[in-house]
Amino acid sequence: MSKVNIKKEEYTKQDIVFLLKTDDQDIINELYEYADKVKTEYMGNVVHIRAILEFSNNCCHNCLYCGIRKANYKIKRYKIEPDEIIKYAIKADSLGFKTLILQSGEDPYYTAEMIENIIRVIKNNTDLKLTLSIGERPESEYRKFKEAGADRFLLKHETSDPVLYRQLHPDMKYSSRIKCLRDLKHLGFETGSGIMVGLPGQTFESIANDILFFEMMNIDMIGIGPYIPHSDTPLERRFNEAGGYFAPAVGNFDVEELIYKVIAISRIVTRHTHIPATTGFNTLSDRDIREKALKRGANVIMLNITDNELREFYEIYPAKKELALKNTEKIEDLIKQYSDYQIV
Repeated sequence: MSKVNIKKEEYTKQDIVFLLKTDDQDIINELYEYADKVKTEYMGNVVHIRAILEFSNNCCHNCLYCGIRKANYKIKRYKIEPDEIIKYAIKADSLGFKTLILQSGEDPYYTAEMIENIIRVIKNNTDLKLTLSIGERPESEYRKFKEAGADRFLLKHETSDPVLYRQLHPDMKYSSRIKCLRDLKHLGFETGSGIMVGLPGQTFESIANDILFFEMMNIDMIGIGPYIPHSDTPLERRFNEAGGYFAPAVGNFDVEELIYKVIAISRIVTRHTHIPATTGFNTLSDRDIREKALKRGANVIMLNITDNELREFYEIYPAKKELALKNTEKIEDLIKQYSDYQIV
């Protein structure tokens, strides 16, 4: 295959792999331009600004890449009590946010009844759309959350390669993750998923399968971010042994460019999906590269509203602490910065 018709109706896996691999700048530029056009046609010239509250960094799992994994005894743990979570939500509503994302590790402290009550109080006292990102739960609990008023649920699957998933998640099952996503869709949640780009063991083919998975599952929001090695995780050693970002049959590559490609292709393939320019982007460069992502298919920006003294401890990747301490953005700053877009 020498070239792909960027504007064709449907992409095959082979098309996607070709676009991920290509270093032909003319093709890459055409891909980005078309992704931006598709985004504008299907989603409008709009940027959605969403508040995110990281309310607990406790987790019962040991994912090999994550800084808040259960076995990381170096991290300072915290949890925000339900009454304080509700206060954060009311403040976010008063500041003009339309959506609040409640995110945590998989923390058993927060029972289904506790989460259900938090949702009801927030929905009764604000106009916020509410997104949960709290991991795997039984379908019965997801149903309670939906009935209480939760609108969306974010559950990243990280990779659609079952073998790689098992290697990265020693105490979890790929089949359970996919079942949770299917349960959420069945219950009527706007359902988000996503991947990391640059994982040790990842291939262009597995990334192509991820993009086709988004389409097949009719995912409503796609989070795409870089794999960032954390020194207190087992996966970091594999990363260093390889001398940097790698995957079998891939070799070294520009992870920033590859993420832009994944965003652009995901936009073209899924059309209506919300795609954030994630916080992890800012670890790749001193520049604010979210604007580039917005020109390549992304349409959402998330603003962390967790207090600074806690935010630095939600250290899922190492550079996040540094970002947390210097990040003083406010919603009015983003409205001014992205004045070329309609802000919602």
